[in-house]
Amino acid sequence: MRALLVNPKAESLFWSLPVSCKLTGSKTISPPLGLITVAALLPQWELRLADMNCRRPAEADWEWAEIVMISATLAQKPSALAVTREAKHRGKTVVLGGPYPTMMPDEVLAAGGDFCVRGEAENTVHLLLSALTDGSRKVVIENDRRPDLSASPVPRFDLLRLRDYQYLTIQTSRGCPFSCEFCDIESLYGRKQRYKKPDQVVNELEALYRVGGRGPVFISDDNFIGSRSNACAILHKLTPWNKSLGEPFGFFTQASVNLGRDEELIDLLTAANFSTVFVGIESPDAEVLENAGKHQNLRDPVVESVTNMNRNGLTVQASFIIGCDGEKEGLGDRICELVEKTNIPILMINGLRALPNTRLWHRLRLEGRLREDADLGDQLSGAQPNFVPSRPEAEIVHDYMKAWDYLYEPSRFLARVYRYYLNMRPTRDALAAKNGEMPSNGTKTCKRSFAARYFYATAFLRLVWRQGIRPSYRRQFWGQLTGILRRNPSRALDYLIWCGMGEDLFRMREMVLRRREL
Repeated sequence: MRALLVNPKAESLFWSLPVSCKLTGSKTISPPLGLITVAALLPQWELRLADMNCRRPAEADWEWAEIVMISATLAQKPSALAVTREAKHRGKTVVLGGPYPTMMPDEVLAAGGDFCVRGEAENTVHLLLSALTDGSRKVVIENDRRPDLSASPVPRFDLLRLRDYQYLTIQTSRGCPFSCEFCDIESLYGRKQRYKKPDQVVNELEALYRVGGRGPVFISDDNFIGSRSNACAILHKLTPWNKSLGEPFGFFTQASVNLGRDEELIDLLTAANFSTVFVGIESPDAEVLENAGKHQNLRDPVVESVTNMNRNGLTVQASFIIGCDGEKEGLGDRICELVEKTNIPILMINGLRALPNTRLWHRLRLEGRLREDADLGDQLSGAQPNFVPSRPEAEIVHDYMKAWDYLYEPSRFLARVYRYYLNMRPTRDALAAKNGEMPSNGTKTCKRSFAARYFYATAFLRLVWRQGIRPSYRRQFWGQLTGILRRNPSRALDYLIWCGMGEDLFRMREMVLRRREL
């Protein structure tokens, strides 16, 4: 069977970061891990991958393919439906899977899909193969059991054009032990966290290394530290392996805020070359967190947790949600105040959406507050929610715009990034050098190629043009760069990377403010 694997275009700027990618010479931010995992489960098939965030399928790809397989999130919905229609117009069999089809199977079948695969590929691919053989069409394929990830194959990294991506991805677990009302992870992957074995994780990274992978790797777990013992087992295996090669990979992941009170685990993460964690803070208001079931953020004071991660070498990227039940007027100001206290460089400010099959979705439906005909839309758009909120929508929109306006005003953002990295301890190698010791990765170092040095040089020059020459805050750029090089030079590269990411956020701020003018 000849299958064209299609990753639809992500419509949200936060999931594509086009300016940041342009600065680094990438096409998009990350590869389609789900599709290359499916590819590994089909060893007898002929496969081609078309990532539409990089390029459209060529005419030769369409003619070659017998079947088109699409994996999509909600952010990819419009593109996924357009690809489905085009594939059916060309007479192809179409299979859709991923979070969006899992949430809305009827919608993707109505759009022309022949098969909707709900859930995880490891225990549904064999069901799909049977359905293809017996001639079934317009069917939903699912398996009530969640797969043991010890049987998950090494993804087909060889199908990727690695240079297209700002960072690469692997996954070590699925599921999250917490049960936040608005989150779809529980319905998609369950609360019982399932882990790959440490040797599996290293084998995947070895496969990635063999095809030329280097640089940042996103460990796309729903909560990497959900099981502390499993996370530690992976880190103990990962650290010496990465060091033995001169640390070709740096890592970042998602974690819950309770990481901030576990300095031993923070130390294990930074020893393994983790630099960043994405943390769901969601709200500064205790009542909102209580109503949403996000009790872990009540047990662990957010400011202290973030400050502890900052000082001990981790960059925190956070998310906030506006529109939850129990909110009071002025939430935008309270979010800004918390961010200023912690100096979090980058945060997602989301308008709440009730996602299908979440506890929030079921509750609002029972209460008659769900707008079932409303488009789920983009959580970053600030558009009307798909439910009737508990406070006036005008207040919600005001708080949403206030937070975007304040936090991503360029000069204010750059000052916050500067403070964050001034407060961070130097890197391990810088501390070792200061004490006359060997670097943490021993005598072997992963030397940067000419291409890598050229990449960093051109990225820096592009950033200088955008922040150090053109804008009104150019003197601030040079003053802060001089300050970081004098006071915490080992963090200068991290500092510049996050300054560069601000370029996309400045654009998003302008888009939000234009909505206010309409």
